[in-house]
Amino acid sequence: MWYFTWVLGLGLAVGFGILNGIWHEFHLPTGETAPDEVERPRP
Repeated sequence: MWYFTWVLGLGLAVGFGILNGIWHEFHLPTGETAPDEVERPRP
């Protein structure tokens, strides 16, 4: 029965990776703002 947890864990990891990729696509800077207007992390 160990394979159920293995398949479940693998499915969750793949799902997390897909959601992370989708989130990254929606948070990329688009060409609508000038490069100096892009927020940069402050030290």
